[in-house]
Amino acid sequence: MPALTTTRNFVALTFALNGFLFASLVSRLPDVRSGLALGNGSLGLLLLAISAGSVLALPSSGWLIERSSAATVVRLAGALSAIGLTTAAFGAGAVEAVPPTALGLFVYGIGIGVWDVAMNVEAAEVERRIGRTIMPRFHAGWSIGSIAGAGLGIPMAAASVPMLLHIGVLCALAVALLVWAAGSFLPSTPVERAREKPVSAWREPRTLAIGVMVLSFAVVEGSANDWLSLALIDGYDARHWVGVAGFSVFVCAMTTGRLLGPVLLDRLGRAPVLWGTAGAATAGILLVVYGGHWPVVVLGIVVWGLGASLGFPVGMSAAADDPARSAARVSVVSTIGYGAFLAGPPLLGQLGDRVGTLDSLLAVAVLMAPAALTVFAARPARTSTNVPGHHT
Repeated sequence: MPALTTTRNFVALTFALNGFLFASLVSRLPDVRSGLALGNGSLGLLLLAISAGSVLALPSSGWLIERSSAATVVRLAGALSAIGLTTAAFGAGAVEAVPPTALGLFVYGIGIGVWDVAMNVEAAEVERRIGRTIMPRFHAGWSIGSIAGAGLGIPMAAASVPMLLHIGVLCALAVALLVWAAGSFLPSTPVERAREKPVSAWREPRTLAIGVMVLSFAVVEGSANDWLSLALIDGYDARHWVGVAGFSVFVCAMTTGRLLGPVLLDRLGRAPVLWGTAGAATAGILLVVYGGHWPVVVLGIVVWGLGASLGFPVGMSAAADDPARSAARVSVVSTIGYGAFLAGPPLLGQLGDRVGTLDSLLAVAVLMAPAALTVFAARPARTSTNVPGHHT
């Protein structure tokens, strides 16, 4: 059995590789748009293929993990992600045709969705055995990987490196590292079956409440990814680079919150910390919308990033508190959360056309109300033992 510290490090690498490939794709989206001669609206519809693939695959992810192992599923998902991304790069860069690009993005969506569930299930088991909160730091690893992917993608795009070469080489490297990393995952152990008839995770009130909480925090995070730069440009007449810099501040603040948050979670418990982050996210958005002056707006971005940092990873931990049902429950919560990424950007776009991009962010602040009401579900069940963040 590998040492827990070794497994922890390789699980962190798995998160970082996931973010690295995602950011590598994002860094070449301008080339996808120009290669396929698409407008912004058409590009947005094309990118929905990723979300569609993920949402369709996520419900079966728990079933796959329960019948094999997280390591096996991560390897399979990584291969699918690489095949999908390489196909999309071939479609957009080599043949400049929409159908193969859409097919590749759809396959990539399936791969990255299943990969997401499997790595969170493994991370939750490592966290449970270590006995202290570390899940947010795994998600910080995803953010760091995405920063590295974007950092490499920008000079690749600037040097006009062919998309297929750039993406293809990185996918091959990522899959090789992923196969190596999964070899250090914890061995799967047979789970004692409950005597009573098992209940579908989709019918468990606690699991659904965690899903609602994760959905709310996912919109708070995703809205910044999609709209913060544009909101600063449209609402404050900022230059393009200022909008991008504002988003970079958000990512850095969110990553910092995920690195430092476990200390508070272990000291105070999940519910109080999540209530605090929900309040911080609300306050941050209000400062961004109504700040009026750049120091206030920047402060708002930092507070927003800190507020958005812990909801999603803590939701994954809460869903996996019981190892006997962790895969199924993480699959349900992930499906609900990904639904937010699917529906959130278009709805905010429609609202932004009516009230303005900046003011549309107020709708995101409203979502912190259901998040605060469902935070209680993240508290470990009374029967749980050795669960990080369990305070009575």
